[in-house]
Amino acid sequence: MRLTSLFILALAAAHAGAADQIPGTGWSTSAELGAITTSGNTVGASITGKIDARQELDNWSNEYLVSGFFKQDERTLANGDTVRIRSGERISVSAKAAYKLMEEGKKLFVLGTHVDDRFGAYTDYSTMAVGHRTRLYQAAGNSVDVELGPGYFSGTRAAGATESGFTVRGAAAVRWQLSPSAVFSHSASVERGTSNVHSSAEAALSTKINGTMQMKAAFVARNDTNVPEGKKNTDTQTSLTLVYSF
Repeated sequence: MRLTSLFILALAAAHAGAADQIPGTGWSTSAELGAITTSGNTVGASITGKIDARQELDNWSNEYLVSGFFKQDERTLANGDTVRIRSGERISVSAKAAYKLMEEGKKLFVLGTHVDDRFGAYTDYSTMAVGHRTRLYQAAGNSVDVELGPGYFSGTRAAGATESGFTVRGAAAVRWQLSPSAVFSHSASVERGTSNVHSSAEAALSTKINGTMQMKAAFVARNDTNVPEGKKNTDTQTSLTLVYSF
């Protein structure tokens, strides 16, 4: 956690400094939030949120992500008392710096991520990766990008065992403009290590409400091939959030 956190802070500081020196720096940031509350036979609440900040410089493309999910349920004990129990808690942070090569649509990148998942197969999972990114297709608001490169991970399983080692990481991202007010996006990544294959994917449909607000419906799936006893291989999340862009 400390290594990845320092790496992410270093990226942010370095490129924030570069932004002061290069004219024409561009930032695009979005914040999304969704919440659900239930009452009656089932009482509880859940909240999900995400901040996505992207920066374009003359030679660099940088991306910083922070997301979180929290769920709390109300349970009735045998003696009739009611208690609130945290049943979901996941926080994820990542930073990516990509250097633009001479050939259009090609970049070299370095990526750092960290996930704290209190109820997941891995309670914490950190990765660092480098690689090459290529834009395979671009036209009229549509794009297809792929990434490939080596990496290193460290994690703690739910049972308490720690793991670390080298990985091979592949990723892809698709953005498709369905109409002037609707965009479909899909991203997926796979990290293959010696004892586990860690993969994640998100499919989302965003519709514009006005110049700065969007409604987003998303489905997220995360999978580990090797999990502790009592844990499932795949976690999924379906959400409907309001997105504010600035």
